[in-house]
Amino acid sequence: MKMNMKKTLMWMMLMLTGTATLSAQTAADTTQHEVVMETTMGTIVLRLYNDTPLHRDNFLDRVRTGYYNGCTFQRVIRNFMIQAGNPQARQVSAGDTVQYDVEHRVPAEIRYPAHYHRRGQLCAAREGDDTNPEFASSSHDFYITWGRNFSPRQMEYYADQLRREGRAYVIPDSVMQQNYIKYGGVPHLDGGYTVFGEVIEGLDVVDRIQQTPVDHDHGDRPLEDVVILRATIRK
Repeated sequence: MKMNMKKTLMWMMLMLTGTATLSAQTAADTTQHEVVMETTMGTIVLRLYNDTPLHRDNFLDRVRTGYYNGCTFQRVIRNFMIQAGNPQARQVSAGDTVQYDVEHRVPAEIRYPAHYHRRGQLCAAREGDDTNPEFASSSHDFYITWGRNFSPRQMEYYADQLRREGRAYVIPDSVMQQNYIKYGGVPHLDGGYTVFGEVIEGLDVVDRIQQTPVDHDHGDRPLEDVVILRATIRK
């Protein structure tokens, strides 16, 4: 009788523990995590996507450990994107070339067309196709898209040009073309890089950073460092 009572109590405890764990996992899965990135040119707020969990969790881990605090935007290309996160950027002077670090990788989580390279998207940088055919991402380098604005005629011509020259992983269909006409962005990267979040505040800051003067002979490094002062998780 005592043994039966003990088994019953243990079973009830396991059930309660399992229910609590399931609730916690469900809550974690549905949380729209946001990261506040304070820079020397203003504050950018990023929302991470839950359908790219490997990139989401990797980015959150980097933020929790303070990894991005003090990092610079080491590569900036006007009308294209701003890139940060390379640890070597802490050790070189402004204007010097920063080499790409490939020590760790995150498996690709490309969710096209759900997520595409419209303006203000948070994306993972990576090595080139020749050495990285799996499109695996850097575990630290990220970029935020800017791109260009398209008129309907320009978008049609651009899509046709991508098709003729074979410069894109996917060719934007009519629906995607309308999205790029509305939002602007970088269509030729779609299907080849993981998009795992978006800017929800501070797109004007991204604009200011992407217009900063750079040294084109040294990897498009800004002439004056644009520094991430602090990155924190808002929720």
